[in-house]
Amino acid sequence: MQPARRIRRQPAWHMLASEFSDSTLSQQGSGEFDPMFIITKLGAKVNRVIVAGMLERLDPRETSNGSTLWQGQLRDPSGLHFFSVGDYAPESMRELTIQLSSRVEDGESIMLLMTAKARYFQNEEGAVYTSLRPEEAAIITREDYRNWLVRASEGMLERMDLLEKSISLEKSITALEAANIPQNMQEGILLASEHYGEIDTEPYRLNIMNALDIAEDKVPSFTTKTNVSSQSNLSIGGGEDDSTDSDTVEGVDLKQVLLDLISRLDQGEGVDFDTLLSNAAARGHDRDASELCLDELTEDGTVHEPRFGWFKITN
Repeated sequence: MQPARRIRRQPAWHMLASEFSDSTLSQQGSGEFDPMFIITKLGAKVNRVIVAGMLERLDPRETSNGSTLWQGQLRDPSGLHFFSVGDYAPESMRELTIQLSSRVEDGESIMLLMTAKARYFQNEEGAVYTSLRPEEAAIITREDYRNWLVRASEGMLERMDLLEKSISLEKSITALEAANIPQNMQEGILLASEHYGEIDTEPYRLNIMNALDIAEDKVPSFTTKTNVSSQSNLSIGGGEDDSTDSDTVEGVDLKQVLLDLISRLDQGEGVDFDTLLSNAAARGHDRDASELCLDELTEDGTVHEPRFGWFKITN
């Protein structure tokens, strides 16, 4: 009798939402225990990720077999991660999800960090949608979030540099090894190059700039409307009450935040409505309030729409 094959736990990547959600390529081994991978445009071969951001939504949905599936959204400066928690999740994750749902329903802003398995779904038209299946999660402090932003940004920048370095190389493992491309990136880069072709990395550079600006407190970050008790088993902070940290956006000029975002994100054609409001939301600002301020900026002529739904600062 042959011994049972041991399943090797895959390493987790610190990854911003934009890189993960842009992915449309997956790889599944033929063996019963072979893991599934999602290959990003930057060549990361992802089975598990560590992500963080503002918990934007957490809603229950009844499935056909009568069980409850919780579906949520986690926003970072680059976009949204979509995740689901069902009966398959660890008991601790299910219990945490129920606790978080009531707090989100009460209007509390929560910064969350989670380790999750990468998932994807392809519809009948062939469109691919990525999602996450959380293994564990915890509420984090502002400092925890800053540290995660730095690490995720550094990882993305490194992958961009490796991908650009590989462009001039022969498309083979041997050539990548000779060029000192790390082993964990070699196959992913080859698969990404074949599937995605030439990609524009400029949006990812902007994502990194936004993330690092938040990490360095150059722009307002997420807010916490209700202080998280240091005794809560949901917190992974340093064990001290973080309530003295300034986590509110009181006194912040939302109009100036929007103007700064337009100035930073405008690549010549303006910034589209959803991108602008999503970036404001990633900094802790209510979407409706941002839309109202944007209307006021348009009415007073500070910004204009060169085409419908796109905004530029008026010179």
